[in-house]
Amino acid sequence: MKHTVMLTVASLLSILFFTLHLADDIVRGFEPGTLTNLIAVPTLVFWLCGTLMLAERRSGYIITLLGGLLSSLVPLAHMRGKGVGITSRIANSNGHFFFVWVLFAIGVTGLFSVILSVHGLWSLRRGHADSSPQTRVS
Repeated sequence: MKHTVMLTVASLLSILFFTLHLADDIVRGFEPGTLTNLIAVPTLVFWLCGTLMLAERRSGYIITLLGGLLSSLVPLAHMRGKGVGITSRIANSNGHFFFVWVLFAIGVTGLFSVILSVHGLWSLRRGHADSSPQTRVS
């Protein structure tokens, strides 16, 4: 599979998980649920444009790299200190499995996006559109 297709899928999944996570944060009271949360809308649209409209371009790789880094930091933000363990508010609430699962999913897809974005930037630097063996023509 082409690295650019994998990056698009991973980035779209990260965006989906990020929206699910933000909604869950608002419902649980971690975020206030005010107009300031709407900053996420243009941010996610920017990330979406970088993923879909700027695919295989340097600017698209940079945007997906930043989005992947942002996603990778979400689990770290929630699991430091008391985290999501037995003494936290999350452990004693409904839907805690979903909350923790989304944390892992967003971390995995975010880190994978970072790896693929760096690979894409490196390929551009070396002058290759995609270095996967399946796309090479003899």
